[in-house]
Amino acid sequence: MSSPPPGPSPDLDPTRPAPPGPGAPRGFGAYRLLQQIGEGGMGEVWLAEQTTPVRRQVALKVIKAGMDTAQVVTRFEAERQALALMDHPAIATVFDGGSTPEGRPYFVMEYVKGEPITTYCDRQRLTTQERLELFTQVCEGVQHAHQKGIIHRDLKPTNVLVAIQGDRPVPKIIDFGVAKATARHLTEHTLFTELGVMIGTPEYMSPEQAEMSGLDIDTRTDVYALGVILYELLTGALPFDRKQLRQAGLAEIQRTIREKEPPRPSTRVTQLGPASTEAASNRHTEPHRLASQLRGDLDWVTMKALEKDRTRRYQTAVALSADVRRHLSHEPVSAGPPSAVYRTRKFVRRHRFGVAAAATLVLLLFAFGVTMAVQAQRIARERDRANREAARASREAEAATQVADFLSGLFRVSDPGESRGQALTARAVLDRGAARIDAELKRDPALQARLLMTMGDVYRNLGVLDRAEQLVARSVETRRTALGPEDPDTLRASSLLGCIYDLQGKTGQAEHLLTTVLDAERRTLGEDHPNTLKTLVNLANLYDSQGRYEKSMPLMREALERRRKVLGPDHPDTLGSTYNLAVAEYRAQRYTDAERVLLDVSASFGRVNGDDHPNTLLAKDLLAAVYLEQQRPDDAGRIYQEVYDTKRRVLGPEHMDTLGSKLGLANVARMQGKFAQAEILFRETLASQDRVEGADHPDAMATRTSLATMLFDAGRFDESEGLWRSLIAQMQRVLGRDHPDTAECLVGLAAIDAHRGRRDAALRLLEEAVRVDPRWAASLGDKKAFASLKGNPAFETLVSSSRSK
Repeated sequence: MSSPPPGPSPDLDPTRPAPPGPGAPRGFGAYRLLQQIGEGGMGEVWLAEQTTPVRRQVALKVIKAGMDTAQVVTRFEAERQALALMDHPAIATVFDGGSTPEGRPYFVMEYVKGEPITTYCDRQRLTTQERLELFTQVCEGVQHAHQKGIIHRDLKPTNVLVAIQGDRPVPKIIDFGVAKATARHLTEHTLFTELGVMIGTPEYMSPEQAEMSGLDIDTRTDVYALGVILYELLTGALPFDRKQLRQAGLAEIQRTIREKEPPRPSTRVTQLGPASTEAASNRHTEPHRLASQLRGDLDWVTMKALEKDRTRRYQTAVALSADVRRHLSHEPVSAGPPSAVYRTRKFVRRHRFGVAAAATLVLLLFAFGVTMAVQAQRIARERDRANREAARASREAEAATQVADFLSGLFRVSDPGESRGQALTARAVLDRGAARIDAELKRDPALQARLLMTMGDVYRNLGVLDRAEQLVARSVETRRTALGPEDPDTLRASSLLGCIYDLQGKTGQAEHLLTTVLDAERRTLGEDHPNTLKTLVNLANLYDSQGRYEKSMPLMREALERRRKVLGPDHPDTLGSTYNLAVAEYRAQRYTDAERVLLDVSASFGRVNGDDHPNTLLAKDLLAAVYLEQQRPDDAGRIYQEVYDTKRRVLGPEHMDTLGSKLGLANVARMQGKFAQAEILFRETLASQDRVEGADHPDAMATRTSLATMLFDAGRFDESEGLWRSLIAQMQRVLGRDHPDTAECLVGLAAIDAHRGRRDAALRLLEEAVRVDPRWAASLGDKKAFASLKGNPAFETLVSSSRSK
């Protein structure tokens, strides 16, 4: 693993005093040095006492002895000149400058007896509003520097100290040691930024600053750093984990800063786990209330400040400050959606007393008018209600007639006069029905969209995914046009389309659509609405299928907790979330826990839905897989055979779920040593998956993985090796080099190399597999395939060190 890239000299932190060492300077001119309070790569900061013309304590910054190179002196003079140009309460003031008797440049500035802004806010347990008010003062100081043509380039909490002046806190921006001028030279010498050297602090660095060219930095890079400070003030955490970022190599740090989108502040709070309690306590609130405070305005403001594309970022620090002040004043923020409802809500909060008085007056006038006209209105209301009920009854009757006629026509194909002696399958009935939707329901878009979605869902359950995608996509477009993009029916159809994309292996499209739908449903329907929870589960399942367990597990737990609270323990949706928990236990190799959950949930599914319901069969399938992992092939085979027979009858022989159970039977035969029977089942399953789902579908690649393992067990090493190598190339192309399924293939190929005596090659593959998925280390020492590697120091180190993690 690479070390963090080189950066600027360490922070000069005036809050950490150090006693003067032997031989340290004691003073010169009007200044008597008291104690050293900071030290960086090129300079020292001293607490000094000025004796003339006024007596006061100051901070004196002087170049270290022996560090007075031309580059350091130029940088030092640039910082001194930058500070001298500025005059703002939020920026440390420069009083004087010169050279020591030894010829070392120094300058004297205001002594800020304070602490980093984040430390101060947490120690004082400031509320979110109090933190925002303090933050706006920092923005104003940065704006002043920008107006003077100075870009700080290293804004972070340790460079924004909070001091108490009078009885109120005042932020002070310090350390302009890597500042850059935009409109003038700060010294008579030219100061060049060295290419390839990272200027600034990675955690607070803008994407353009991470490029390290130094040629494309403007004031918006400071706006980005302010956004990170705001993020930390609000959540108590950084957008990107400090430890992970620092441990990454230079290229990965740059990629993360330039490309990876951080979670919204409200989302980050929910991801902190136990730390969220401390973060909320430091802000005088509770975790769920803190997330609620951040959701909306503060999410929008912070994420706009952190835009990767600086043209979409706040263009000035004062624009960021203005939006924060709008939020504090309950005015619409420029980063928020400009909807009429949003602006009206803000107006009401801003003028609540005036609105309340006006509303009271309106109500009194209305009541007076109603009282005066009560007799006439009563007759009119009765007449209008009768007319409305008659019209509604007519519309409902017409809609019911249309649905009845459609369904009647759909199943009329069983009439010999219609079918002409042909035996029609359910698929044929659906195909004819889908064609009739276009022809017969053009005049009623709402009903057309409803039936398109219903039939698309049926196609999905039959495993006919291309047709399902076509129908549901049309339903989405129809509803967007007729109802709007955030209508609950539109969002529900969009969530189903995201599931279909996931089943097709279109993971990028699926993730984008499902995250968009989830954000909209949380905003418009609420966290506990059944539609929101359904989309939450769909997104968790997508992450789970990609091996992104750090994202899927929190979503699964959230969905289960909310469904138990809202729907009760035996609701089908709650049982579905319980099943998802069993999947997580299985993937974490906690097979005893998974078995316990699955025995309970499969019985509950059978009681609620019936023994042949897809959910019941799905739970039994996973239970059989658990038995396989526990080396209980007879128990696994009994369940797989029962489920496979039911699925062939209910879903058809080539439905993806049916093929999954057939693959389970093949693995049972492999474990029992019945290699000829296993190979037949593997190859039949694979041929169907390639034809129905495509060779690059995760199901097809999983079957090839099992086949390669069977060929190894059967002693057909050449065939196994060829299949492993082609699988590794395919998975790296489709799933990526760091997917857990790719790691499994690396282990398979390593077994071949170990068997053939290619120990070095086997070790390289195992090291890469454990890097991708550390869980493999727990079983490597127990696998017979690697018996020849036992005693090898590299192998033993790999297993023991990985197990310790």
